[in-house]
Amino acid sequence: MPAESTPEPGISGEPGTSAARPRAKGRRRKARSARHKALLITAWTAAGIVVLGGTGAGILYFKLNSNLKSVDINQALGTDRPTKVDNGSENILVLGSDTRSGTNKKLGGGTDDGSARSDTAMIVHVYQGHKKASVVSIPRDTLVERPSCTDTKGVTHDAASGVMFNSAYSTGGAACAVKTVESITGIRMDHYIEVDFSGFEKLIDDLGGVEITTTKNISDSDSHLNLKAGTHTLNGEQALGLVRTRHGVGDGSDLGRIQLQQAFIKALVNQVKHIGVLSSPTKLVKLANTATKAITTDSDIGSVTDLASFADGLKGISSSKMNMVTMPVQYDSANANRVLVDTAKAELVWKALKNDQAIPKAATKGTATGMAKGVVSSS
Repeated sequence: MPAESTPEPGISGEPGTSAARPRAKGRRRKARSARHKALLITAWTAAGIVVLGGTGAGILYFKLNSNLKSVDINQALGTDRPTKVDNGSENILVLGSDTRSGTNKKLGGGTDDGSARSDTAMIVHVYQGHKKASVVSIPRDTLVERPSCTDTKGVTHDAASGVMFNSAYSTGGAACAVKTVESITGIRMDHYIEVDFSGFEKLIDDLGGVEITTTKNISDSDSHLNLKAGTHTLNGEQALGLVRTRHGVGDGSDLGRIQLQQAFIKALVNQVKHIGVLSSPTKLVKLANTATKAITTDSDIGSVTDLASFADGLKGISSSKMNMVTMPVQYDSANANRVLVDTAKAELVWKALKNDQAIPKAATKGTATGMAKGVVSSS
C-alpha cells in the first residue's frame, strides 16, 4: 500500500459518523425556554470579534476602549494549571453568557436576578504561523468532573462529580469555566473571550446579514424559523433563530444544533473578512462599537490595543482553513438528554492540539453528532 501523506495541521479530520441516538427513558424533558435557546448563539459573535482586526477595524479600536470588560483569569487560577506549550500555537476559550438583565432579559425572558449562565463553549486552537485553526465545541449537556476552583472574587467552590459542563460557569464564572476546560483537556487556555448574546442580532444586522445555503427545509416553531431549501441572506433575527434551532434538524439534540452553529460561524467569518476598511470605514466603526460592547476578555487582551493586535494575528485564517469538530462524546444510556465524554477518542483530540497537529479523523469517527451535518453551509 502507498504511504499516506502527512496531513496539513488543522485541516485533516472530518466530523464523525453519526451514532444512533437512543430514546430517552422515563419522562421526557420539557422543551427549553426561549431564554435557554438564545444562550446558544452568543459565542458565535466572538468569531466576528477575533477576525475584525484582519479587516482593518483594529486601527479604530482606540476609540472604543471604554466598551471592553476584562477578567484576570491568571490571578484567579494561580499556578495550578497546565504548562503553556511554547510551540507558537494559541488556545482560546470562547464562551457565551446570559446575565439575565438589561437587553438579555428582553431577548431571553426570565427574571432580572443578575445571575449568569453559559450554554456555548468552543476551544479555538490557532496553529503555529496563524494560518489555520481547529475549533472544538464542548456540548453543554456533557457530564463532567468539575474541579475545585477559585473565582475572580476570591471565593473557592467545591469540586462536583457527574455535573453538566455548563454548571462550571454558573457556579464560579469565567475562572471556573477555564479551570474545568483545562481539567478536561490538560491544555492551557492562553486567552478567554466571553460574548453576551444580546449583541448578536445587532452585530448581524450591522454586517448587513449573513448569507447561508440550506440543503433542506428548516421549520421550527420554537425558534420562529421557517426556511426553504436554498440560499438566504439572514438578518439578525433570522440568524438568531437559525443558531438556536434544534427541533427542525437532525435528531433534535443540542449536538445537531452545534453542527448548525459550526456551519454558520464559517459563513460569518467569510462575511466579516469580505469587508474592506477603505470601502466602508463607517461600517467598520459601527461593527467595532457593537463588537466591543458584546464581549468580556481575559486581562491580557483587555484593551482595544491588545485586542486589535490579537485579532490582527488571526487575519490569515479563512473559513476554508478552519477545522470544526465537536468534542468526542456518546449519548448517556441512562439519560438521552445528556452525553458522556468518549475519553479515548477525546484524548486523540487533546494530544493533537498539544502537539500543534491536525485532529485525526479517528478522533471523531463513530461518535455522537446530532445528524445535522450538511444542512447549512456558507454560500
